[in-house]
Amino acid sequence: MILDSFSTYIRCELNYSVHTVSAYMRDLSQWADFATGGHPEQLDPLSVTPSDIRLWIGRLARQGDSPRTLKRKLSSLRTFFGFMMKRHGMKSNPAAELHSAKADKPLPVYVRQSEMASMLAEDFDTDEFTSVRDRLILLMFYSTGMRSSELETLLDNDVNTAKGELKVMGKRNKERIIPFGEELSEMIAKYRNLRDTTVGGLPTERFFVRPDGQPLYRRLIYRVVHGALEGRTVAARQSPHVLRHSFASDMLNNGADLFSVQQLLGHKSLETTQVYTHITYQELKNNYQLAHPRAAKKGGPHGN
Repeated sequence: MILDSFSTYIRCELNYSVHTVSAYMRDLSQWADFATGGHPEQLDPLSVTPSDIRLWIGRLARQGDSPRTLKRKLSSLRTFFGFMMKRHGMKSNPAAELHSAKADKPLPVYVRQSEMASMLAEDFDTDEFTSVRDRLILLMFYSTGMRSSELETLLDNDVNTAKGELKVMGKRNKERIIPFGEELSEMIAKYRNLRDTTVGGLPTERFFVRPDGQPLYRRLIYRVVHGALEGRTVAARQSPHVLRHSFASDMLNNGADLFSVQQLLGHKSLETTQVYTHITYQELKNNYQLAHPRAAKKGGPHGN
């Protein structure tokens, strides 16, 4: 089936992540149901027109899909019809010129630096394997800005405490090196010692494991971070990605240049990293309004 071939194409040739492949295939399945009246096995992509796609996008918009979601669904279709042109002789891409309403980019959610300092200063059981592992997960996210998928697949051989470096495999199999400091290095050594005595011979090459020696999975990583952040931060969400945002905003607030932060995060475009400059400005603005004696008085910034 064409959709199965497309799934293989974006996974193996375009090196899209498992998450992206899953999202694109959900979008295409939904679109195929719409285009065929509930009979996706009858799908004929070669006969699709821009008007057909516009009808679908219009229906989704009326049903309440956000501009951001519609933008992704159009991206899924553009990629699919690009595949049809490349592999199946389609003459043009019916989704190429279609655009959804522009989505406002929300500012990333992050944990305040003072909140992170308080959390990392809390006592924990330094002799218990999962306690040390979970603290290391929290510290590693905050110290390196890694994605959850990168931490999940991190290999033991890629953690080099002698050099103070992590070798990370990012999106589209792009490798990068992330430096780290003494605090993280000491926690890594403590974790490795406990892991080797608790688990023994590792049945996996993964760095992070469960007490039975099996590798961590993403949902467990989320639970570890959510449990650590819950009730300890005013951030609207508590997830590994929030710690990635916290890493970036704190780096910029403490003097790092934008290009360096882009390289550490593994962003393809500097524009993606620039969103964090809006965070630092908002923090500056909030501090001004809280601290300046005339900030909230009539005639001040809030006055007429």
